[in-house]
Amino acid sequence: MDKFDCRVPQDLHIHTIFSHLDSAVAEAQTPEFVARINHAKVTGISDHFEHFYERFEDYKTTLKQYGFYVGTEVDGSEYTREAAQLDFDYYIYHCRNSIKEYRAIDTLLDTEKPVIIAHPLVLDTNLNQVPPECYIEINNRYVWQNDWRKRLMPFTGRFKFVIGSDAHKPNWLNHNVARYVAGELRIEESILFDK
Repeated sequence: MDKFDCRVPQDLHIHTIFSHLDSAVAEAQTPEFVARINHAKVTGISDHFEHFYERFEDYKTTLKQYGFYVGTEVDGSEYTREAAQLDFDYYIYHCRNSIKEYRAIDTLLDTEKPVIIAHPLVLDTNLNQVPPECYIEINNRYVWQNDWRKRLMPFTGRFKFVIGSDAHKPNWLNHNVARYVAGELRIEESILFDK
Protein backbone atom coordinates (compact mmCIF):
# COMPACT_ATOMS: atom_id res chain seq x y z
CA MET A 1 0.00 0.00 0.00
CA ASP A 2 1.29 3.48 -0.88
CA LYS A 3 2.06 5.81 1.97
CA PHE A 4 -0.43 8.70 2.15
CA ASP A 5 1.37 11.90 1.20
CA CYS A 6 0.26 14.59 3.64
CA ARG A 7 2.98 17.08 2.73
CA VAL A 8 1.99 20.65 1.92
CA PRO A 9 2.62 21.74 -1.69
CA GLN A 10 5.29 24.32 -0.83
CA ASP A 11 6.97 26.00 2.12
CA LEU A 12 9.56 28.68 1.37
CA HIS A 13 9.57 30.47 4.73
CA ILE A 14 11.54 28.25 7.08
CA HIS A 15 14.32 29.26 9.45
CA THR A 16 17.17 27.09 10.65
CA ILE A 17 20.07 27.53 13.03
CA PHE A 18 21.66 29.77 10.38
CA SER A 19 19.34 32.39 11.94
CA HIS A 20 21.42 32.00 15.09
CA LEU A 21 20.70 35.49 16.43
CA ASP A 22 16.94 34.88 16.49
CA SER A 23 16.03 33.57 19.94
CA ALA A 24 12.83 31.99 18.56
CA VAL A 25 14.85 29.48 16.48
CA ALA A 26 15.18 26.15 18.27
CA GLU A 27 18.55 24.37 18.35
CA ALA A 28 16.89 21.33 16.79
CA GLN A 29 15.89 23.36 13.72
CA THR A 30 18.84 22.29 11.59
CA PRO A 31 18.70 21.93 7.79
CA GLU A 32 19.18 18.17 8.26
CA PHE A 33 16.19 17.98 10.62
CA VAL A 34 13.94 19.97 8.28
CA ALA A 35 14.95 17.59 5.48
CA ARG A 36 14.07 14.58 7.61
CA ILE A 37 10.66 16.02 8.49
CA ASN A 38 10.04 16.48 4.74
CA HIS A 39 6.75 18.33 5.36
CA ALA A 40 6.56 20.04 1.95
CA LYS A 41 6.83 18.88 -1.64
CA VAL A 42 8.79 22.06 -2.47
CA THR A 43 10.98 23.34 0.36
CA GLY A 44 13.02 26.51 0.63
CA ILE A 45 15.00 27.84 3.57
CA SER A 46 14.97 31.59 4.14
CA ASP A 47 17.13 32.45 7.10
CA HIS A 48 17.62 36.04 8.22
CA PHE A 49 20.10 37.64 5.81
CA GLU A 50 21.91 39.68 8.44
CA HIS A 51 22.61 36.50 10.46
CA PHE A 52 24.58 34.57 7.86
CA TYR A 53 25.51 36.72 4.83
CA GLU A 54 29.21 36.65 5.70
CA ARG A 55 29.00 32.83 5.44
CA PHE A 56 26.82 32.76 2.31
CA GLU A 57 28.74 30.04 0.47
CA ASP A 58 28.49 27.71 3.48
CA TYR A 59 24.76 28.50 3.75
CA LYS A 60 24.10 27.84 0.07
CA THR A 61 26.19 24.66 -0.02
CA THR A 62 24.47 23.26 3.07
CA LEU A 63 20.97 23.96 1.78
CA LYS A 64 21.69 22.57 -1.70
CA GLN A 65 23.08 19.41 -0.05
CA TYR A 66 19.55 18.73 1.25
CA GLY A 67 17.80 19.71 -1.97
CA PHE A 68 16.37 22.97 -0.65
CA TYR A 69 15.76 26.16 -2.57
CA VAL A 70 18.02 28.89 -1.22
CA GLY A 71 16.18 31.96 -0.04
CA THR A 72 16.67 34.63 2.54
CA GLU A 73 14.54 36.90 4.68
CA VAL A 74 15.64 40.50 4.25
CA ASP A 75 14.64 42.75 7.14
CA GLY A 76 13.90 46.01 5.37
CA SER A 77 15.81 48.31 3.07
CA GLU A 78 19.11 48.28 4.97
CA TYR A 79 20.23 44.96 3.46
CA THR A 80 18.54 44.85 0.05
CA ARG A 81 21.61 45.88 -1.98
CA GLU A 82 23.85 43.29 -0.32
CA ALA A 83 21.20 40.57 -0.60
CA ALA A 84 20.58 41.32 -4.28
CA GLN A 85 24.29 40.74 -5.02
CA LEU A 86 24.18 37.13 -3.82
CA ASP A 87 22.77 34.19 -5.77
CA PHE A 88 19.48 33.41 -4.01
CA ASP A 89 16.57 31.57 -5.59
CA TYR A 90 14.05 33.97 -4.00
CA TYR A 91 13.71 36.72 -1.42
CA ILE A 92 11.35 37.18 1.50
CA TYR A 93 11.14 40.86 2.36
CA HIS A 94 10.00 42.76 5.46
CA CYS A 95 8.40 45.92 4.09
CA ARG A 96 7.47 48.46 6.71
CA ASN A 97 5.27 51.39 5.81
CA SER A 98 7.85 53.91 4.58
CA ILE A 99 8.89 55.22 1.19
CA LYS A 100 12.46 53.86 1.41
CA GLU A 101 11.11 50.36 2.21
CA TYR A 102 8.84 50.39 -0.87
CA ARG A 103 11.63 51.71 -3.10
CA ALA A 104 13.98 48.96 -1.90
CA ILE A 105 11.64 46.32 -3.32
CA ASP A 106 12.82 47.34 -6.80
CA THR A 107 16.40 46.38 -5.91
CA LEU A 108 15.23 42.84 -5.21
CA LEU A 109 12.91 42.72 -8.23
CA ASP A 110 15.84 43.73 -10.47
CA THR A 111 17.39 40.32 -9.71
CA GLU A 112 14.45 38.74 -11.60
CA LYS A 113 14.00 36.31 -8.71
CA PRO A 114 10.65 35.98 -6.88
CA VAL A 115 10.09 38.56 -4.14
CA ILE A 116 7.69 37.57 -1.37
CA ILE A 117 6.31 40.25 0.95
CA ALA A 118 6.13 38.71 4.44
CA HIS A 119 4.06 39.84 7.40
CA PRO A 120 2.23 42.70 5.65
CA LEU A 121 -0.39 42.87 8.39
CA VAL A 122 2.07 42.95 11.29
CA LEU A 123 4.48 45.37 9.59
CA ASP A 124 1.61 47.63 8.47
CA THR A 125 2.67 47.31 4.82
CA ASN A 126 0.50 49.40 2.51
CA LEU A 127 -0.10 46.85 -0.23
CA ASN A 128 -1.20 49.66 -2.56
CA GLN A 129 2.49 50.70 -2.60
CA VAL A 130 3.84 47.21 -3.38
CA PRO A 131 4.55 46.32 -7.04
CA PRO A 132 2.04 43.74 -8.32
CA GLU A 133 4.80 41.36 -9.45
CA CYS A 134 5.57 40.63 -5.80
CA TYR A 135 3.97 37.68 -4.05
CA ILE A 136 2.18 38.20 -0.76
CA GLU A 137 2.73 35.61 1.94
CA ILE A 138 0.10 34.25 4.28
CA ASN A 139 1.82 32.43 7.10
CA ASN A 140 0.79 30.61 10.23
CA ARG A 141 2.85 32.71 12.58
CA TYR A 142 1.09 36.08 12.33
CA VAL A 143 -1.96 36.02 10.07
CA TRP A 144 -4.38 35.07 12.84
CA GLN A 145 -3.39 38.12 14.91
CA ASN A 146 -5.01 40.60 12.51
CA ASP A 147 -8.21 41.27 10.63
CA TRP A 148 -6.90 39.41 7.59
CA ARG A 149 -10.29 39.33 5.89
CA LYS A 150 -10.60 43.13 5.89
CA ARG A 151 -6.95 43.84 5.08
CA LEU A 152 -6.18 41.16 2.45
CA MET A 153 -9.49 40.69 0.63
CA PRO A 154 -9.13 43.95 -1.38
CA PHE A 155 -5.85 42.63 -2.84
CA THR A 156 -6.81 39.09 -3.86
CA GLY A 157 -7.20 40.20 -7.49
CA ARG A 158 -4.00 42.25 -7.59
CA PHE A 159 -1.43 39.84 -6.18
CA LYS A 160 -0.49 36.20 -6.29
CA PHE A 161 -0.12 34.61 -2.85
CA VAL A 162 2.15 32.03 -1.28
CA ILE A 163 1.56 30.11 1.94
CA GLY A 164 4.37 29.63 4.41
CA SER A 165 4.99 28.39 7.90
CA ASP A 166 7.65 30.89 9.08
CA ALA A 167 8.86 27.91 11.09
CA HIS A 168 11.44 28.63 13.76
CA LYS A 169 10.78 25.39 15.63
CA PRO A 170 10.00 21.86 14.42
CA ASN A 171 6.37 21.98 15.61
CA TRP A 172 5.75 25.12 13.51
CA LEU A 173 6.28 23.20 10.25
CA ASN A 174 2.63 23.35 9.18
CA HIS A 175 0.16 25.59 7.36
CA ASN A 176 -3.16 24.87 9.06
CA VAL A 177 -4.18 28.44 9.93
CA ALA A 178 -2.67 29.96 6.77
CA ARG A 179 -4.54 27.46 4.57
CA TYR A 180 -7.80 28.26 6.34
CA VAL A 181 -7.28 31.98 5.65
CA ALA A 182 -6.40 31.33 1.98
CA GLY A 183 -9.55 29.23 1.61
CA GLU A 184 -11.70 31.93 3.15
CA LEU A 185 -10.18 34.53 0.82
CA ARG A 186 -10.68 32.14 -2.11
CA ILE A 187 -7.14 32.60 -3.35
CA GLU A 188 -5.12 30.06 -5.23
CA GLU A 189 -1.68 29.30 -3.88
CA SER A 190 1.16 30.17 -6.25
CA ILE A 191 3.78 27.43 -6.46
CA LEU A 192 7.04 29.15 -7.39
CA PHE A 193 9.30 26.19 -8.13
CA ASP A 194 9.08 22.66 -9.47
CA LYS A 195 9.87 19.82 -7.10
